[in-house]
Amino acid sequence: MKRHSKLRLLTICSWPQVCLVVLVASLLGVTSCGQSAAPPAEQALPSAVAVTVNPGGPVLLKTQAAEFEILPSGYIQAYLLKDGKRLTLDEPEPGTASAGGYLASGGKEIRDFALDFDHVQVSEAHGKLGARGKRVEIAGRSPAEEAAGIEKTLAVEVYDDFPNLALTTVAYKNAGTADFKLDRVVEQRHRLNAALADPKSPPYRLWSFQGSSYDWGRDDVINLSRNFSQPNLMGAINRRGLGGGIPVVAFWTATVGEAIGHVETLPLVLSLPVKVGPDERVEASLELEPKITLKPGEAFSTPRSFVAVYAGDFYEPLHLYSSALQREGWTLPKPTNEDYNMSWCGWGYEFDVTPAEMLGTVPKLKELGIKWATLDDRWFENYGDWEPRPDTFPGDAIKKMVDDFHQQGILAQIWWLPIGVEDGQGKYESHRYVTAQVVAQHPDWLILDANGKHARMARGLAALCPALPEVQEYHKRLTEKFIRDWGFDGHKLDNIFTVPACYNPKHHHKSPAESINAMGEVYKAIFQTTRQLKPESVTQSCPCGTPPNLVWLAYLDQAVTADPVGAMQVRRRIKMYKALLGPQAAVYGDHVELTDMPRAAGSYAEVGKDFASTIGTGGVVGTKFVWPDYGAKFKNVYLTPEKEVHWKKWTAIYNAKMLSRGTFLNLYTLGYDVPEGYAIAKDGKMYYAFFAPEPAQPWKGQVELRGLQPGKYRVFDYDNGKDLGTIDAASPPGRASLPGQASPKLSTEFTHHLLLEVSKL
Repeated sequence: MKRHSKLRLLTICSWPQVCLVVLVASLLGVTSCGQSAAPPAEQALPSAVAVTVNPGGPVLLKTQAAEFEILPSGYIQAYLLKDGKRLTLDEPEPGTASAGGYLASGGKEIRDFALDFDHVQVSEAHGKLGARGKRVEIAGRSPAEEAAGIEKTLAVEVYDDFPNLALTTVAYKNAGTADFKLDRVVEQRHRLNAALADPKSPPYRLWSFQGSSYDWGRDDVINLSRNFSQPNLMGAINRRGLGGGIPVVAFWTATVGEAIGHVETLPLVLSLPVKVGPDERVEASLELEPKITLKPGEAFSTPRSFVAVYAGDFYEPLHLYSSALQREGWTLPKPTNEDYNMSWCGWGYEFDVTPAEMLGTVPKLKELGIKWATLDDRWFENYGDWEPRPDTFPGDAIKKMVDDFHQQGILAQIWWLPIGVEDGQGKYESHRYVTAQVVAQHPDWLILDANGKHARMARGLAALCPALPEVQEYHKRLTEKFIRDWGFDGHKLDNIFTVPACYNPKHHHKSPAESINAMGEVYKAIFQTTRQLKPESVTQSCPCGTPPNLVWLAYLDQAVTADPVGAMQVRRRIKMYKALLGPQAAVYGDHVELTDMPRAAGSYAEVGKDFASTIGTGGVVGTKFVWPDYGAKFKNVYLTPEKEVHWKKWTAIYNAKMLSRGTFLNLYTLGYDVPEGYAIAKDGKMYYAFFAPEPAQPWKGQVELRGLQPGKYRVFDYDNGKDLGTIDAASPPGRASLPGQASPKLSTEFTHHLLLEVSKL
């Protein structure tokens, strides 16, 4: 096989092009530096991936779990092999319209690259996803005059350790004599049809996970509608300062699912658009806008994208994605013991909270067994300097408050928003921005946009460039002030999305995207400094109302469901984080008051009390009640005597069971298993949570208790304290159980939820 060992690497990058030398090298077949080698014995084993090259196409890569066909058009059709069947959602159109990818140059799309199946190159794969696998490379050209001299190379890799996933990269090389303008590149195109799995289903009727930070409060797990369309921009700033995201979109039916995304460990700026076309098929792809000119001899390579097939819901591809990233060097910290303890938040008092109000809740925190208190938004005079407000926290009031909490056995978190700074422009809510001292003293630290103006991030704030070592050091010093000097035990980092691209000429960036890629370095400094000062600390990052950003996800130890709008989002986001961070990840369910949020007069009334949606799914309980009674302003969240009885019941259940420390098991498929089900293994027992399709309506029927080993079990309703008798787990395995496990059925009737503890006799 010919190796591109000497490459002329791209150095011409204009926003939003991501200029990564390692991409150009690795995607054309050069193994990246620093790759750990597999043990000699493992390397000696032959790959179980079978490759069949058919003249004129297709090329078939087959594992024990899946098949991936590279069609003559370049479309990669993915099949799940299950129970002797070949299942797929892929339905490519005939002809060049079904091309797996294309480019745009000078306003014209070039889709007709013809792959040369007479000279397919097959070799061993040698990437970080495993010591064994197969790599297929196919070259091609377009007959279009506009693409004269442009060579396309499609590379597909399948690894034995990831039999459900195929990695793809595409390189476009200018082998001609004239410059070539490369505006847009579209790859990983798929046309999906739900009717291939269920003939009675409309083609668009797929459940889907959309990983972008697109819009506050929008469901990221949805049942697609006929007119659905979402751009799914990843990495970059979106509207209102949102952005970042998990670069995965997934689709599933009751029997088969498919997902696409990329496996680079940086937050690359690209899109994963999803829309339902006029023919009712679901169209998904990966799109980049290099907006560069390739000179003769230069090449552009796409990130390593993937297509995966699976059985189950969005948990499966997100878990697969996380596993692949960890092979690529993505490291995830283990939660501390304190990450699992319940937390009360002072946000019930909103912006003008005082030490007296914070400390006034201590008697109730003790009664409820709550060990953490969070000082929330607007304790500070300005964003950036992070000094206390003289009107609410004069002098050393903050430190005295923290000391008082500690004396009464309560640990304390502090709310802040890293990177964002006030530059005298704009406002948020009633707070008009001033110029922070850090901006006055270090104006050259700011991110500038392409017009040379202060770029904007969340809350309309200016932003310090995280790529600067001085900015990283500044955040380390802030962390030391909060944790060491003031005595806080952890952080609530809020409104955490992404940062703007940086065009500040004084920063000498190779690409404006360096600021976006370096965002994680600030969070790394905060996290590591905090852990060094207090090993049992809690660092929580909240991407308000949206999925997180992969660049900082490795620098927290407590995820959060991030301003959920209702209990359904709580449950699904806990499942999302368990897939990404591990089945024992600490996931804060956020304030229980957010589980019911009727909207009236343009605002939400936060009146929720659904603890079951957090406890039953393995989340960490939180609340933001106010106490004692401060009047009508805080009426919705006041801990009335009636509510106190309810709170005491559920906080006692949480502390007794601590299911957040158990092992989350993905045994139920969201959207198809009714009622919605969850399972957690802990201390030799199985815990199940079921939620009715209509929360206020009784549900009656049978539920499957999946994942049990054969034997007899006692079933206990730990919500209502009822013994439900015994079951015999000797029935044939259910579809979601592992081999050798049983799925006995339990006849039941419940409203809203059913929480079960199942113990072997």
